[in-house]
Amino acid sequence: MREPAFLVLTVLAAEARHGYAVVEEVHRISEGRVRLHTGSLYAILDRLHGAGLIEVQREEVVASRLRRYYQLSAAGAGRLAEETEALRRHANAAAAGLRRFRANHQTGAA
Repeated sequence: MREPAFLVLTVLAAEARHGYAVVEEVHRISEGRVRLHTGSLYAILDRLHGAGLIEVQREEVVASRLRRYYQLSAAGAGRLAEETEALRRHANAAAAGLRRFRANHQTGAA
């Protein structure tokens, strides 16, 4: 799963949100590294919805425009948990490799 989709699932795990709120929260939690544009956001939402990972919680009309609120589905929560665990394993492996690298290079430098 690509980072933007992972972050959208992460945002929707906390609470149901409409598109603009998803964009803003992804930007916040990624510390500005990920900025979703309208086209890419709705492509991600459509893909996640089609896969059953998110659901439409409700729709409302605001200023003559339809606002759709999305929420994480049970399948989405399971997939987010799997992805989170995979990232944790990868981060642990990277940290172990860096520790070995530093140990080997400190010994070689002395």
